[in-house]
Amino acid sequence: MLGGWLFRHRGWLPVPLAALCLVPSPSYWAAGVVLVLGGEGIRLWAVGYIGRRSRTRGGEVGALIDVGPYARLRNPLYVGNLLIWTGFGVVGWPAVGAVLPLLGLHYQLITLWEERQLATQLGPAYLDYMDRVPRWWPSGPPRAGSWHPGEAVRSERGTFVAIAAMGAAFGCRCYLPL
Repeated sequence: MLGGWLFRHRGWLPVPLAALCLVPSPSYWAAGVVLVLGGEGIRLWAVGYIGRRSRTRGGEVGALIDVGPYARLRNPLYVGNLLIWTGFGVVGWPAVGAVLPLLGLHYQLITLWEERQLATQLGPAYLDYMDRVPRWWPSGPPRAGSWHPGEAVRSERGTFVAIAAMGAAFGCRCYLPL
């Protein structure tokens, strides 16, 4: 199924969109940086609860995580990714017009596949979770749980490198003649 293939390759599929973002518009830098930092903040918050399991490419799952951001929405990591890539798209205006719809569809297909996997593997507990917690838009307060900042930072190393590489590419592109 397409959702499963997208899930396994989700770390690389947004990369071609980076080319759309490499014509930066200095007037949109501040908005783009705010979105990128906000998205990474959400990712750090989420990864501190779910741990390295978020980096899996297979269909195996652990226990249901329903604390922290996962008590407010089911896909905080993907929401963080959408904000990060939207931030890059804003900096590389008008790439945001392509980034948001393409990645929105990308993550929608992945989450539909993931939800079927999780419902099969976790059963009624996940079905109850789906009823209580929205997929994309947060609601309700976060529930207390054990957040692990060291685990979050270790798990996000690849994302930090990608953000730094895009920032460097933008910085270099600003000084090159078009």
